[in-house]
Amino acid sequence: MAVYFSIILVIITVLTGIVWFADKFYLAPQRKLKAVNAQVMAKKQSAAELTSEALATLIEPSPLVDTAVQIFPVIAFVLILRSFIYEPFQIPSGSMMPTLLDGDFILVNKFNYGLKDPVLRHKFLENGLPEHGDVVVFKYPQDPRVDYIKRVIGLPGDRIIYRNKLLYIKRACTDTDTKCPEFEQIQQDFVGKYDGPDAEFGMNQFEAKMLNKSHQVLNDSHTLPRVMHYFQQSSTAADEFLVPAKHYFVMGDNRDNSLDGRFWGFVPEENLVGEAVAIWMSFDFDRSEDSFLPQWLPSGVRFDRIGAII
Repeated sequence: MAVYFSIILVIITVLTGIVWFADKFYLAPQRKLKAVNAQVMAKKQSAAELTSEALATLIEPSPLVDTAVQIFPVIAFVLILRSFIYEPFQIPSGSMMPTLLDGDFILVNKFNYGLKDPVLRHKFLENGLPEHGDVVVFKYPQDPRVDYIKRVIGLPGDRIIYRNKLLYIKRACTDTDTKCPEFEQIQQDFVGKYDGPDAEFGMNQFEAKMLNKSHQVLNDSHTLPRVMHYFQQSSTAADEFLVPAKHYFVMGDNRDNSLDGRFWGFVPEENLVGEAVAIWMSFDFDRSEDSFLPQWLPSGVRFDRIGAII
């Protein structure tokens, strides 16, 4: 849906831009010239000048041209802002709880990972790449029409193991390393039973400290690991993942309720949309099933979440 909106926005911007330039450099001067000629003819024929109302009518553009001229700067600003700087997204599920909740509206920084054209999504400016722990929006590899949001766990060349609900990372060896890194277990400190929004029985909350960054994760004590459903690679264990070049391994913070890289593989670099940076609005949809109001209608605003940095 976001792709279609971008295409429509580009088309409207181009069309109104053509009208804006045509009016500024041709149509408006022609109308002024017409008004001057009409005033000269009026003087010759009746020795009287045209009224200001008559001149204004001659100079005034048609309603269609006037509308295009008025909305072009606004549409162009929205296109630039949405395509190259920030784009709003809605969180549609609980896969990133407790960091993000169903009903959160977030801002995604599209500049951090380089600039892409809004239609074909070809990168024309390199600016940076994701780091461990970044929360990213990307095009779902199995259906690029769908936007997903997850946390970056593995960078190109990393080895990832998710075993017994514990995470291990072996970072890729670089030219600057005197000794290649070994597997490092990501520390998880128990916080307590999760009792926040959309809490379910058996949810435990932990603080994960991943390579100098910390964030909250959830585990469901009643859900067994689904290793048999994991994405399989040759020459790796069933619960081990080797991240290919120019790809990323991602997981949801709600570990037992997230369809993520463990099940479908890796995110190609070209599928990246941007980094989630802040919550600008959060709606609550907690409504009883017997309510006469539709379930999609918000029941309240979570003011305490607005402005939160992800």
